[in-house]
Amino acid sequence: MDYDVLIIGSGPAGQHAAWQAARMGKRAAIVERKPKIGGAGLQTGTIPSKAMREVSYLLSRSGGMRQALAPDGRSRHGLLADAVRRKEAVIAQQESVILQRLLRHGVALIPGEASFVDANTVQVADAGGNTRHISAGIIILACGSRPRRPVNIPFDKKTVLDSTSILNLRHLPDSLLVVGGGVIACEFVSIFAALGVQVCVVDSHAQLLEYLSEDVVGVLADSFLGMGVTFHMRERVAEIRHEGNGTVTVLESGKQIRADAVLYAQGREPNSGGLNLAAAGVSVQDGWIGVDRHFQTSVPHIYAVGDLVGRPALASTGMEQGRAAVLHALGGAEYVTADNLPMAVYTIPEISYVGKTEKEVHQENIPCIVGRAYFKDSARGQIIGDAQGMLKLIVDTRNEKILGVHIVGEQASELVHIGQLVMNLHGTVRDLISNVFNYPTLAECYKLAALDCTHQLEQRKKT
Repeated sequence: MDYDVLIIGSGPAGQHAAWQAARMGKRAAIVERKPKIGGAGLQTGTIPSKAMREVSYLLSRSGGMRQALAPDGRSRHGLLADAVRRKEAVIAQQESVILQRLLRHGVALIPGEASFVDANTVQVADAGGNTRHISAGIIILACGSRPRRPVNIPFDKKTVLDSTSILNLRHLPDSLLVVGGGVIACEFVSIFAALGVQVCVVDSHAQLLEYLSEDVVGVLADSFLGMGVTFHMRERVAEIRHEGNGTVTVLESGKQIRADAVLYAQGREPNSGGLNLAAAGVSVQDGWIGVDRHFQTSVPHIYAVGDLVGRPALASTGMEQGRAAVLHALGGAEYVTADNLPMAVYTIPEISYVGKTEKEVHQENIPCIVGRAYFKDSARGQIIGDAQGMLKLIVDTRNEKILGVHIVGEQASELVHIGQLVMNLHGTVRDLISNVFNYPTLAECYKLAALDCTHQLEQRKKT
């Protein structure tokens, strides 16, 4: 075999699979079809969108003590080109870090598009049309995903956009219609609404982020309304067409919405079509690759990780899946991922959560209480002017274990890890009370929410 471990795809899942194999002394290589490494996580998705969001976020922060430095609204429309340029600098710097790390670990980088010849051999075709065969004892599929682009949507990368092409706009549209109410859609609503664009949302569900708690999403919806966002919920798109210099979107209800640009953000598709999986005997359904708990496919020495295997399709989970797959494949100690994985939505304000929602707890007939703390009641929240932020704990009344943590507000994606650790270490709500938090901080809200929970528990005992 040419390599012990061959990874197809250089995104977060592929990188961590390669590093793990190299650390175990194995000959590892990554095949990457794009001119630059990093996959969607670095080049077209996670990092670029979060870099752009930072600009919008800073412009939107004008409460509390920050009111003294509130930016002049006239400056907003001159920001996009500079923000895109700075985003590219962040990507280039991170790409260099990843490249140096791979080379330092002795991982070979092979440019080209891979497709299976047989279960142990892939053909790699480079940009010049040259091909070579590469064999490996273990093959890790980490090809990622791409925005879903239905054939009836007239994408042109100028006025009808997907979540990749919208990141390359150099001028702000005056109006933007966003089709979708999921994570990606909501993140872009935040970015453009905060930059002063008139944003309209069309979604088939009753609420944004329909799988999340209503009160948490309600805070986000209120923030959107405050930025002038309008909504057409429980509506579906019948047609999108170009008209003049803009677009017209026709809904199934007959409504017509005119906008300078449209962002179509309804789902992603796996990048498995060119792999010729049939030649390797790997089972696939609608492009998604089925795996077991060790991320093995139907062919034992071929693994699939990251977006290819479906939800949760996060960079953070993909990294762990890559490591776990290699450890299992090489016979190392079984890698056990923590039960409770944190999720984050980088909207303005941020949303982050770990564990169950109230609805899920009630469906499972688990007796519980819910404790809340509001950022506005903490000194730090008052300083930064976050009047809507909230931290919610869902606690099992039988053993006082924490079943879920839900946060909306500034630094939610950072704060959630405190609750995650307590949950994964099988702590109780009283562990949060006995802990000392720096003052003033938003983390204090854990203690405030925990005290709310214990107060409810004591009241129940009295009754």
